This record gives sequence, C-alpha cells and structure tokens, in this order.
Amino acid sequence: MSKESLAEHIANGLRRDILRGKLSPGKPVKERDIAADIGVSRTPIREAIRILSKEGLVELRPSRSPIVAISDFTEISDQTEVLIALEKLSGELACNNATDRQIEQLAKITANMSDNFDTADPLDMFETDMSFHTAIAVASGNHALAETHGTFLRRLWRARYLAASKRRNRDRVVNEHTLILNALRARDASAVRDAIDNHLWHLADDIRAAMEHEATAHEYREDNDEAFAIRTEGTGKTGHAGR
Repeated sequence: MSKESLAEHIANGLRRDILRGKLSPGKPVKERDIAADIGVSRTPIREAIRILSKEGLVELRPSRSPIVAISDFTEISDQTEVLIALEKLSGELACNNATDRQIEQLAKITANMSDNFDTADPLDMFETDMSFHTAIAVASGNHALAETHGTFLRRLWRARYLAASKRRNRDRVVNEHTLILNALRARDASAVRDAIDNHLWHLADDIRAAMEHEATAHEYREDNDEAFAIRTEGTGKTGHAGR
C-alpha cells in the first residue's frame, strides 16, 4: 500500500470515529497514539490528519496536537445554503448530461437503500446516501461543479450525519430519493429541482437540532464527570461517571 493510499485509509477510519462520536469535538487527535495503535509511522497519520483538516473535521494547531473541530452553526448554515444550491444545479444539468448508465447507477443506489436501510450499519447507509448525491453531481457533466459539490459535502459530512441520525426513517429517505430518481429518468429539470428542494429544505433546521442535542449531551456528561470527581476526591477511586 502506498503512503498516499495508506493515508486515505487512515483518514477514512478517523472520519468514521469522528462521525460515530468516538472522537468527540474538541478532543485531541494524537499522531503518536494513533501510530502506535495501528502500527505505522507518524508520516501517514500526519497526512491523514491533513486530509481531515481540509474537510473541516479536524483543526490544526501550531505546536500542539490537532483537535476534532468544534462546529459553528452559522458557518455550517452558510455552507448548507451553498450545498443545496449546488445540488439543485447538479440535478438540472444531469437531466441534460447524464448518461443512461449513470441514471441506472443512481437506481442501484436507491435500491440498495430500500433493501438494506433497516439492517445496514447506520454509518454505512449514510455513506450510501451521500454517494447518491455525489453521483448526481458527477452526472451533471460539469467537473468544476462536481469538485465544488464534493468540497462542501465533505465539510458538512459530520453535521449531515448527526442530522440524518436524528431523522432516521426508511420510508421518507427511500421515497424522497425515488422522486429525485424518477425526475432524472424523465429528464424533467423542474421536477428534479422540486424533488431535491423537498429532500433538503429542512436540512439546516435538522442540523441545528442535532447540534443542540449533542451540545446538551456533552454538557451533561461533563457535569456528571465533574460531580463524580468531587465525590471520589481523596477516596483513591478513578474513572468516569456512567462508565
């Protein structure tokens, strides 16, 4: 495995840890510990962290360990507006430029979601969902648009996963993606735009609710840990509350 592909592999694993909350916002991402855990040098770890920093998942700090980025809702809301505009434009262009093979690939992704939504790992299903949107951007036939869409999709990856986790509903997800697919098959740009708007109009509100829920849960854990530390001070006990 080349250094580049190894770095990508490590970045994928760290990204999933961040999405699952195993690496929570503000937590240090320590190159030495990660390298020791997986048995590699620190060089590909450093490269993987750079990948995640470009995606907005990790914040680099001079002379200190990088940390998992702490989301700012205003910034995320602005990025969400841009992403939705890109999604609509992608859909409109795909009506003219997508090949039949590309549309059938979207049909396969939709069928995968329909068949496996209730049994698949939620993170795997989320990544399948995102592959649907990426495929539309690629099918637009506009390389600059697809590249920009990918950049904003990666920046919003964690926020969208949080929101999707809070609104997990098979019928809604499958039906909304099917409407987009059917509009693309009909090459109906107006219908595609409406279907994408129906699918994403509530995204910013969903992200806000998910972020507020996460912040409340984080504060609760910190309060419990502090209370536990006070209760056990001088007793010789160690550990964390609720663990």
